[in-house]
Amino acid sequence: MQKRTLGRSGLEVSAMGLGCMGMSFGYGPPADKQEMISLIRSAVERGVTFFDSAEAYGPFTNEELVGEALAPFRHQVVIATKFGFKFEAGAQRGLDSRPAHIREVAEASLKRLGVDTIDLFYQHRVDPDVPIEDVAGAVKDLIREGKVRYFGLSEAGAQTIRRAHSVQPVAALQSEYSLWWRNPEAETLPTLEELGIGFVPFSPLGKGYLTGKIDENTRFDTSDFRNVVPRFTPENRKANQAFVDFLAKVAERKKRTPAQIALAWLLARKPWIVPIPGTTKLHRLEENLGAAEIELTPADLHEIDGAASKITVQGARYPEHLDKLTGR
Repeated sequence: MQKRTLGRSGLEVSAMGLGCMGMSFGYGPPADKQEMISLIRSAVERGVTFFDSAEAYGPFTNEELVGEALAPFRHQVVIATKFGFKFEAGAQRGLDSRPAHIREVAEASLKRLGVDTIDLFYQHRVDPDVPIEDVAGAVKDLIREGKVRYFGLSEAGAQTIRRAHSVQPVAALQSEYSLWWRNPEAETLPTLEELGIGFVPFSPLGKGYLTGKIDENTRFDTSDFRNVVPRFTPENRKANQAFVDFLAKVAERKKRTPAQIALAWLLARKPWIVPIPGTTKLHRLEENLGAAEIELTPADLHEIDGAASKITVQGARYPEHLDKLTGR
């Protein structure tokens, strides 16, 4: 597995990371813990050194899973986790990035992960009630104390990124980015390039849609959050099929899969982009990691961008109440 450096931070990770959220949260019932430990360790054996978790995933159970799975490899891997939500009775209840709360979360995450230092600590969502300078300052203190190595933001807008970076250098931004969500290209990517910040796209396969394994007839588990995502209504899935069709055409020519082409396209955008596709299946993990070996030619990229530009994606990426938490 090739390595990449997240911007100018010096933080080196595998070119492809592993998003661990879906093992515990979001896409139906939690997967079997022992099977997920085995899967995470299989990823390490295949060269993955970058693993993404958060206190919100579960909540709390995903950090415990990731910590246990990676304990034998602690010094070989980079573990990212996140702060910024508040919880009551095990449920998420709004945002909280007050400095005192950031410190509480850090201490709790250190215990759950079973580590002495959090490698990359992201603010999960921008909190409009707390100045970003205060957030960056709180993480700066944790870095000074050796409890955190690097500071990250998630779904933050360009202005917020600049303000945070002026207080404590931001190593990475994690936001949604894929062939069917390209909004970061307008302001975010140029800002990251200018400031030397790495980019970690989540949902690089469009929450599974770009794999070609989901169509208008797919039924999701009742606890799968895609049931409330406008882009995943049956009619929008049918309307967006054109995306998968052109990816399949390129994939067939390359003797690859649509998912691999979608991931290879992301890797080809910038050398400081590190996608974190998630999965609970070994064969999907191997398929995703295979994308790092694909070299798309300028002609391939031109073809993909040309085809994508002719398609208007149908449906919002989040329901309205969740979309308010993004992109500030």
